[in-house]
Amino acid sequence: MNPTKRAQIFARLAALDAAPTTELEYKTPYQLLVAVVLSAQATDKGVNRAARPLFRAHPTPKSIVTLGVEGVEEYIQTIGLYRTKAKNVVALSKLLLEHHGGNVPNDREALEALPGVGRKTANVILNTVFGQPTIAVDTHIFRVANRTGLAPGKDVRAVEDKLVKFVPDEYKVNAHHWLILHGRYVCKARTPDCPKCAIQDLCEFRKKTVS
Repeated sequence: MNPTKRAQIFARLAALDAAPTTELEYKTPYQLLVAVVLSAQATDKGVNRAARPLFRAHPTPKSIVTLGVEGVEEYIQTIGLYRTKAKNVVALSKLLLEHHGGNVPNDREALEALPGVGRKTANVILNTVFGQPTIAVDTHIFRVANRTGLAPGKDVRAVEDKLVKFVPDEYKVNAHHWLILHGRYVCKARTPDCPKCAIQDLCEFRKKTVS
């Protein structure tokens, strides 16, 4: 895919939604970090349902640490892998209190040192909270990047590296959210909704749907 076509794709996505953001519900950077950790192999809707009462009662790292692993489990047991996630949430909360004054760091290395936080989660926080031009590649973005020809790659890191390289600078901050929303609601896994796609004529997917 050539640079002109890539720029046109993002220009159209930007025209549809000038200020895209995550669908995870949160009020503070800490709450977003917890929500993203909980979202692994879970839907945003499912995370929001569980996290709403959790954040309402325990909005800070200190409160979560006091609640403890079993207490967190009670709130998030509807989410997959909830026991492991509860341990990670309490452990990362302790580390934030011990090493960062309870604040979420804006440094990749510090973020990835937290339990349950990998490169993708760190990218989400750096982008959504701190406005850095990082691109977190989840299953939706991996699919869209490969299917459209925008940034094909064999694994998520390859796709991330290509997106960071090829997405025009003026679109990088919002690229993650545009692509994830496009993959979630239009370029869906089983049956992409090509007739309603704003970038259909720019997409290089050969097996476009017609209805």
